[in-house]
Amino acid sequence: MGLFEKKSTFRKFIDSITNAIYDNPDLGPEFMEELEEGLVMSDIGIDTSDAIMKELDTAINERYIIKEKQIKKELSGIIEGLMDKGERNKMSEQYPLIILMIGINGGGKTTSIAKLAHMYKKKGKSVMLAAADTFRAAAAEQLQTWGDRVGVRVIRHAEGTDPTAVIYDAIQSAKANNIDVLICDTAGRLQNKVNLMKELEKMSKVISREYPEASRENLLVLDATTGKNAVSQAEEFSSISDITGIILTKMDGTARGGISITIADQFDMPIKFIGIGEGLDDLVPFNAHDFAESIFEE
Repeated sequence: MGLFEKKSTFRKFIDSITNAIYDNPDLGPEFMEELEEGLVMSDIGIDTSDAIMKELDTAINERYIIKEKQIKKELSGIIEGLMDKGERNKMSEQYPLIILMIGINGGGKTTSIAKLAHMYKKKGKSVMLAAADTFRAAAAEQLQTWGDRVGVRVIRHAEGTDPTAVIYDAIQSAKANNIDVLICDTAGRLQNKVNLMKELEKMSKVISREYPEASRENLLVLDATTGKNAVSQAEEFSSISDITGIILTKMDGTARGGISITIADQFDMPIKFIGIGEGLDDLVPFNAHDFAESIFEE
């Protein structure tokens, strides 16, 4: 079944395509309207759905597409084209690497950090975590629990202290111990957007000053089940930070995964990973071709 279970919202999307073709074998205006409705209901935004439909309409007219299998293949190709950002879909392979994890509380940020740490350890890389979300109660304790489980050191300070100081100490420790990958948790929400922007700016300046030779990734963690709220978060965080990629969590059987297509298209953001379960190994490097094919896999 590929990346998505049959019960997913994508399954409903596929069924809507099949029904649209069955009900409208001439692929006329009614078919196109019903198909576009299926796209929108799968959390693919209106603008992105419109772009997909225009490209599909051109393909139908130019290549005389009349069969369901052809429609699915064409849609798969269109979606792949929207989501394929080339090398930007891949993580930097230059080490040392510092990863800033950004996103709201409850979106799967902490578990994604643990999964990344586990993934890099399996690759033979040395990993350290920085508990720089010092504003949320018990955030450091939660990260410590995951660090212990994965078997990596966690640099932490007392709750309420300066998060940038945690980053500073983590960098010094990472340098002293020749750590390959430093993964930094950050606050999901402060009093307002300005405060959050200032904190992220401070962290970025300290990293650039203290470890200029390290490569960087700023990953925004989004919960796929939140639909249009995920789009709002992508817009908000991209306005205050240089996001290099997306981790889309909870892309399991209940996920409304169409939102990933919207984010990749609307914000030109590369998807780096998708979370497909709760296990440590359930963080999958994103591949646009595999993703698009999995949508229509029977």
